Order: sequence, then structure tokens, then C-alpha cells
Amino acid sequence: MARKDVDVPSEDVVAIARADGAARRGRFARIALFLRQVINELKKVVTPTRKELVSYTLVVLVFVVIMMALVFGLDTLFGFLVQYVFGNGVNAS
Repeated sequence: MARKDVDVPSEDVVAIARADGAARRGRFARIALFLRQVINELKKVVTPTRKELVSYTLVVLVFVVIMMALVFGLDTLFGFLVQYVFGNGVNAS
């Protein structure tokens, strides 16, 4: 899969990371660095449009309904099989 330009870190981020790696920092400095990196990553997040969100939601709901039907069908089938083998499957009278 081809990498996007957005996925490639800029030179200043790489330089800062190397400088931070070279210098041993205290606990609070490492926490601050982590929070700065989190904020930088959150700036890259692209929120879907309303149309895309509705489309994704419908795809998920249709998939869930199909899986529910599949599980219900298999459960019913196995229930009948268990009832036939261990229960009153065939009347002996």
C-alpha cells in the first residue's frame, strides 16, 4: 500500500524526536513530550462528512443484522438437532 504524505513525519518532528532521544529527560518532561505528540497526532485526524458517517453507520447496521440472522439460524438449527438426538425427536408410540 502506498504511503500518504500525511503519514510521513516532517523534518522538524524527526529532529525534535532525535534531540529528545539524545537528552535524558525527567518524568514530567516525558509526560509533556507525550502530550505534545498526542496533540500533533490528533491534528492529523480527518472527521467524516455527514454523508460518509450515515453511509458507514448503515453498512455497520446491515452487517450486524445479517450476523444476527446467521447466528439465530444456526442456533435454531442446532437446537432442533439437539432436541432430536437427546429429546423427543421421534415419537416411539
